[in-house]
Amino acid sequence: MSESQFYTFITGGVSLMIAAGLLVAWHLWRMREEHQAGIISALDGVSHELRINLQRFVSELGQVHAVQEAGPDVLLPVRHPQLDGVNASMIRANRNALAVIVNTYQELEARKMALRAALAQGRDPVDSLDDAMDATINGIATLYMWEVHGGARPSEVGRVRSWDVRDWMKGHNFSQNSLPGMYLRDEVVERLRAYGLHLTPRPLTHSAAEYYAMQYDRKADIHAPFGRRKTAEQLEEGARRTEEKAAKKAAKQAEKEARKAARAAEKEAAAEASAEEKKGFASFNPFGRSSEAEPTADEYADEAYEEGQVFHSSHDDPHDMAEDEDEMAMLEDTAPNTRPN
Repeated sequence: MSESQFYTFITGGVSLMIAAGLLVAWHLWRMREEHQAGIISALDGVSHELRINLQRFVSELGQVHAVQEAGPDVLLPVRHPQLDGVNASMIRANRNALAVIVNTYQELEARKMALRAALAQGRDPVDSLDDAMDATINGIATLYMWEVHGGARPSEVGRVRSWDVRDWMKGHNFSQNSLPGMYLRDEVVERLRAYGLHLTPRPLTHSAAEYYAMQYDRKADIHAPFGRRKTAEQLEEGARRTEEKAAKKAAKQAEKEARKAARAAEKEAAAEASAEEKKGFASFNPFGRSSEAEPTADEYADEAYEEGQVFHSSHDDPHDMAEDEDEMAMLEDTAPNTRPN
């Protein structure tokens, strides 16, 4: 064998080994993908099986409630071969969630057997019917947690909008009036909230009238609906600021009262000063006479009469006045005429 033939043989053998390795790897990858697809299909089959059983149970409860003389043959036995196959296989799955589904099936079967016995014995099935409806609500809640959240615990999911839960039930034909005497979607939402799922928005604890009628300071209450939670340091700082504000307010009020008192004292002093000034003007006497030395009106009249002053009053006699005028006229006539011609 020549050297070129040897290299050709080696190259062909290596290429054949590489092709065989790639074929084996592709085959293993296909087997793994098919296994994963089988697991997903099996888990989806578990949720589909539980949903079919719940829908059938809801329909049976509606028939029992609607038909007064319904017999026990209306209620069919509960079977879950898909869940049994998943539990029997060694596939990777959430075993805790599968255990919850198994317990849900056990509860459904027990409630159905009690209702079937009540119908067979001719007793009033009201209590058994209520228990069966309660088990149905638990089953729908379990189905939601398994199908939407992968069977996680309600406390591990986080916040979920309640309308998303309602839309999910609407998509699976769980109507509001599926169960007699209750609103199914509302009951499932409240049951999930009771299990610990954080559903928003939270239910109202007070009506509008009750809330606005509450007599307390929401800013003072740190646990109020809209109150801000504060630390101990913030509370101490707030108390200190409140005390400082109260002290400043008291000081301002005292200062204001002092100013008011000073203004009142100034007004009283001004009033006293004006009263004394008026009293001084009243006692002013420029001639230095006392009130006792001042002459009376009669003394003034006597002095004027002595000086030759004549005073006429309205009480004088008109005849005396006429005679005085005639005497004056005669004196004028006897006087020489000094006027030129």
